Amino acid sequence: MARIVVVTPNPAIDVTYTVAAQSIGETHRVETVEQRPGGKGVNVARVLALLGHEPVALLPLGGAAGSWMSDAIARLGLDLIAFPIAGETRTTVAVVDPEHHPTLFAEAGPELSPDEVAALRERIRAACVDAELLVVSGSLPPGVSADEVGGWVAAAHSEGALALVDAGGRALRAAAVAGADILKPNEAELLEATGAADVASGIAALVELGANTVVVSRGANGLVAVDPTGARFEVAAIPRVDGNPTGAGDAATAGVASAFLDGLAMPDLLRRAAALGAAAVLRPVAGEIDLDAYRRFVSTDHGASQ
Repeated sequence: MARIVVVTPNPAIDVTYTVAAQSIGETHRVETVEQRPGGKGVNVARVLALLGHEPVALLPLGGAAGSWMSDAIARLGLDLIAFPIAGETRTTVAVVDPEHHPTLFAEAGPELSPDEVAALRERIRAACVDAELLVVSGSLPPGVSADEVGGWVAAAHSEGALALVDAGGRALRAAAVAGADILKPNEAELLEATGAADVASGIAALVELGANTVVVSRGANGLVAVDPTGARFEVAAIPRVDGNPTGAGDAATAGVASAFLDGLAMPDLLRRAAALGAAAVLRPVAGEIDLDAYRRFVSTDHGASQ
């Protein structure tokens, strides 16, 4: 399988609390607690591994929380490049109940020094020497400018690797300017980054900046993509899937990455991404998928069109 380097710029210990119901200002009794190594890129890497790929997770890690993350990722069986930083790795808390979208409390993360930022770019470049694809997924920590993401894309290209970026805001625009091979924002990230009024206009703006392929996840409205020829494709979401949507977008990103490397046509790429997103909803925490459900979903024609 192709070697994939997955960068999580701002990793976190993900804590998931399950409660019967959420009420602002009230004390809640937690029914279950899950603690996992997290950050969007970690979730992407875990799903890629479940699909049979051999991802390498590259994370800036520091402090006792960073040590915990290193050990936890090793227990998951993922290859890890731990980039040492002085700050303490952050924690995020998701509160889940049956009636509402999960409530997420996300710390900003440790600030990277200018020397750490420069060294991280070089480490990403070195990791891409034997790679076919660099995936950058998630938010940026303090001290890392959005333009730095464009530098990571350029670093991958300098070593002959392709680049997929799942980000928002100015980072998404910087990746487009750097000529990222695939951009994979969700709808809200796309519109916020481009200032566009609709998805079609937002995609056009990223293509004009220099992006090649743009894939946009739209939750219950499915996925839409534009390839380098300008052709537009859509696929519907898998219907009647209930559960925890926290990691659905990350699973879809893994699907885009794996399908891209497998050389799938765009309709099949979108079907895989949609099926993985739905299969992730059926699992209680991000970074996992229901494999049986995924196989069932991906084999069903659920409305891919051009």
